Amino acid sequence: MIQSRARPIEILLVEDNPADVRLTIEGLKDAKVANNLHAVRDGSAALDFLFRRAGHESAPRPDLVLLDLNLPGIDGRTVLREVKGDPALRTIPVVVITSSEAEADIARAYEAHANCFISKPIDFDGFLQVVRSIEDFWFTVVKLPH
Repeated sequence: MIQSRARPIEILLVEDNPADVRLTIEGLKDAKVANNLHAVRDGSAALDFLFRRAGHESAPRPDLVLLDLNLPGIDGRTVLREVKGDPALRTIPVVVITSSEAEADIARAYEAHANCFISKPIDFDGFLQVVRSIEDFWFTVVKLPH
């Protein structure tokens, strides 16, 4: 059942693994809240999308960013610092969802003001459950800024 909203939730997925992109799409397919998922494959494209430049001038402002840390080129750590360091973007919730379970990565993500840190499950069902949990928490429980 999709809740009625004035507009769909805009999600930016920053993920270089095509399989994880497909799993995220699958996990959000039957979402309770209407959403538009925008996927980019690296940190440079994420920053272009967020700052509306280099072909992304008409990109919507995301209501939520799902961010992998280990990206080619500009990594997710840099993207997180750029987003949270910019007054116009810092209120966008950033969910770090990564294969890393390193304490140093967890600590650095929170120090850079990530809103939460999730380690990706390695199995299909676990990954879908994580995506659905993100959807349930961030789109039905939490009030997001407009």
